Amino acid sequence: MLSEQSAATVRATLPAVGAAIEEITELFYSKLFTAHPALLRDLFNRGNHASGAQKSALAGSIAAFAGYLIEHPDQRPDAMLNRIAHKHASLGVVPEQYPIVHEHLFAAIAEVLGEAVTPEVAAAWTEVYWLMANALIAIEKRLYEESGSQEFRDWEVVGREEETADVVSFRVRPVDGGPVRGFRAGQYVSVGVKLADGARQIRQYSLSGAPGEDVRQFSVKRVHGGTTPEGEVSNHLHAQVRVGDVLQLSEPYGDLVIDGAAGRPLLLASAGIGVTPMIAMLASLAADGYAAPVTAVHGDRSPADHALRTDHHAYADKLADSAVHFFYEHDAEPGTHTGLVDLSGIDIAPGTRAYLCGPLPFMRAVRTQLIEKGVSPADIHYEVFGPDLWLAA
Repeated sequence: MLSEQSAATVRATLPAVGAAIEEITELFYSKLFTAHPALLRDLFNRGNHASGAQKSALAGSIAAFAGYLIEHPDQRPDAMLNRIAHKHASLGVVPEQYPIVHEHLFAAIAEVLGEAVTPEVAAAWTEVYWLMANALIAIEKRLYEESGSQEFRDWEVVGREEETADVVSFRVRPVDGGPVRGFRAGQYVSVGVKLADGARQIRQYSLSGAPGEDVRQFSVKRVHGGTTPEGEVSNHLHAQVRVGDVLQLSEPYGDLVIDGAAGRPLLLASAGIGVTPMIAMLASLAADGYAAPVTAVHGDRSPADHALRTDHHAYADKLADSAVHFFYEHDAEPGTHTGLVDLSGIDIAPGTRAYLCGPLPFMRAVRTQLIEKGVSPADIHYEVFGPDLWLAA
């Protein structure tokens, strides 16, 4: 994929670029938003930008992609690219935006690295960028075609349920009365809202209702972000959105879906609001009459903080062969566990395919435990809410 000449140059310069990538991406975003302020106001997540999470995720993805090309010259990291493409498609990213990113990213690289960026170095990293960009453009085009639209659609709130003190579920129906396209359990939608300062901010929320319904359900955990942009959308949804209000939703996207697992044991492990895609998965498995063993594992602060807890149990109980293990840091009830999620006492059947969703430390810990129990890394799939900082570690 990467030309031999560029591969040699990228290999030689990757340590220097990697060492400076955080500084490069910080300067890149400064240049980008100065030239195109509407991108920060109406497309990018202001909370992730303010916290530095977006910068770290971009840095990690670029470095990971370049490193993969060097180590696997005849392959490309499709798992990483698919995850990014699904997120881009949910935001409505278009091919015309990639040259804008290239312009400001490479201006930042040249400014940070100075004379080290020779024409040869610039050409090599430009090749890396467009290999990644063109792959994403192709995947995003296919996703738009499969979804039937890349436009946001108006949906009316027809139900609102307080799940916990900090989690609320919204049920929405298309304002135009048109059909509700199906989705795959585990996918998410982007929700766009107009905030008090006029900004249109977009966030992704997993669909927590059963696939096949004529309404969509998503659940939102309130983020206590203080005076920072972090949590501005979740707090707006909690405080301002009621039955009868209208929200903008994308079509469903996301690659954390149960695929090719027929007859295999499954482990669905979540923590906190990471429970939402697992509820949809359990509902789908129950509706399909899934017969192989399914183990549901969840960790939370307490039973009162466990959103959709009744559904979690109910859908698992409908399965032919299921086990449920709930872990709570305090107020654990009989039949549940006290403390953080610990798989040491849980039987993991050979051939298990695992799906994880929750805070990054939780997923890393569970992944390590699963590998120690003999689960293949290729059979461990995960979803990150927000920028994928796993790549930046």
